[in-house]
Amino acid sequence: METDSHQFKLLLTFDPVPETRESYFNYVLGEFVPTLEHLGLTMAEAWHTAYGEYPLRLTAFVAQDQETLDRILTSDTFMELESRLQTLVVNYTRRVVRVRSRFQF
Repeated sequence: METDSHQFKLLLTFDPVPETRESYFNYVLGEFVPTLEHLGLTMAEAWHTAYGEYPLRLTAFVAQDQETLDRILTSDTFMELESRLQTLVVNYTRRVVRVRSRFQF
C-alpha cells in the first residue's frame, strides 16, 4: 500500500572499512546520527546485510518535506559529515525518495 506522504527519506548505503570499525562506530553513533537529528532529520531505519551481494549497511533518515531535506543536504554541516563518513566507508551511495509504506532501497 502506497502512502500519499509529503515526507522524504534519505537513504545511505555503504560498506564500513573493517580496519576503521571502532572509529566508524564512534563517529556514526557519537556525531553523525546526533547531528543529522539536530539538523531536522529523524533516523527511521538501520539495516545490516547478513547475506548477498548488497551493501553491508542501509540507513534511512526522514525529513518532513522536500524543502527541509534540500536545506540539510546543501548545508556545510551535512557536507562535512558526509565527507567524514566517506573516509570510513566504501561503496557509498545517497538517494532521496518519497516515504512509502514498504521497504525502500
